[in-house]
Amino acid sequence: MTTQAKPGRIDVHHHLCPPQYLVEASKSVSLFPALQDWTPQRSIDDMDSGGVETAILSMSTPGVWFGDAAAARTLARVCNDYMARLVADHPGRFGFFACLPMPDIDGSLRELEYALDVLKADGVCLFTSYGTQYLGDAAFFPVLEEINRRKAIVYTHPTISPCVVNLLPVVSEAIVEYGTDTTRAIASLVFSGVAAKLQDTQFIWSHAGGTMPYLISRFTQHMRGKPASVAALPNGMLAEIQRHYYDTAQSTHHPVTLSALKHLVGASQIVFGTDFPWGRAKVHVDGLDGCDFTAEDRRKIDRENAVRLLGMPLRSDQLRSSKAR
Repeated sequence: MTTQAKPGRIDVHHHLCPPQYLVEASKSVSLFPALQDWTPQRSIDDMDSGGVETAILSMSTPGVWFGDAAAARTLARVCNDYMARLVADHPGRFGFFACLPMPDIDGSLRELEYALDVLKADGVCLFTSYGTQYLGDAAFFPVLEEINRRKAIVYTHPTISPCVVNLLPVVSEAIVEYGTDTTRAIASLVFSGVAAKLQDTQFIWSHAGGTMPYLISRFTQHMRGKPASVAALPNGMLAEIQRHYYDTAQSTHHPVTLSALKHLVGASQIVFGTDFPWGRAKVHVDGLDGCDFTAEDRRKIDRENAVRLLGMPLRSDQLRSSKAR
């Protein structure tokens, strides 16, 4: 599978660091060296090493919010304009999920309109939480409602809730807390009933859904004997879990992770992701080779699911093959 000439993989979890973002964000936080060293060519080189045809760019944590709404709006616009220029300058190699100045609702609604209507973004990137509020919080519903009206994609990326900062000083927060925050966000959306109201929105959850696949028994157990939860989820809890998408980023190093996810949602809901610049495309491809996926599964994960989700065109070689049949 790794030796095919044109695998045409689509990486839906690929980060960048625009130069002006580096300058502005560094005034408030210390960015990871991997972000500080990012360049477009580094992205392209890594993509080529793993047979990735297109990477969908997104901003990673800490995002654009540093406590000032006006500054966040300006920085979101700078980042989105930069990503749109990369898409134009490298045809076919990049797409992007626009960043929003959340938790600024009014600013986010305006940037959402600009990013989708003017820049033609592939969707939007939201973090799993903002402060102590998760995505199912009523405060965020106006943004989610507008995203749903537009039938747009929401790519989610985990962050760190302030309640768990430095909870385990000897353990990197990325090891435990990122996956946990993703699970909290899924639970927030599902059990609040918000997910059921967003039937025209497709979510992509990072890192194979965090710890959710392993807690699914508790998710389902929660529904039993709880009329309010049942009423909030008319299609059932599993229906909401299984209709969204989950990427492979940082989840290919042990087969048990993706085996659990495949058993829960099926290969049709799994999309390829690398978490570049922290993850590497070739490493993820090799990891997937060691997982329990059929050749058909791999075609879906590597490209076909993302093509369906993003509404991307078939490659020219696929079009020729289709016409020949």
